[in-house]
Amino acid sequence: MALSDTIADMLTRIRNAVRNQAPRVDCRNSKICSGIAAVLKKEGYIDDFAVIDDARQGILRIELRYGSNGEPAIHSIKRESKPSCRVYKKLREIPQPLGGLGIAIVSTPCGVLSNRQARESRVGGELLCTVE
Repeated sequence: MALSDTIADMLTRIRNAVRNQAPRVDCRNSKICSGIAAVLKKEGYIDDFAVIDDARQGILRIELRYGSNGEPAIHSIKRESKPSCRVYKKLREIPQPLGGLGIAIVSTPCGVLSNRQARESRVGGELLCTVE
């Protein structure tokens, strides 16, 4: 089965796993999904991720983060740019979810970055998703 939007599939799997209090979730691997996972790890929303080699493109295993009382680090994760309607933002237009407490993940010429990293690098790009 061909999957047209691997990013939306990954975000939906993470959303469902957080809702079910699952310790980890497996997704299909791609460069952009690995970049999103790296940003989530750097910003502290997930514990770790690993690429597991299989006969095809690989599996991206994401270890989810929960607080001491079991509350999830990711409360909402939303896909912004879709294959049918791409959303591009200039440097000044990149949103700050929850007044700067959340992150926006942007695909830039410098790679996949969070909104803070994009501002430091002074680049804009495609707004992939927002995490709160």
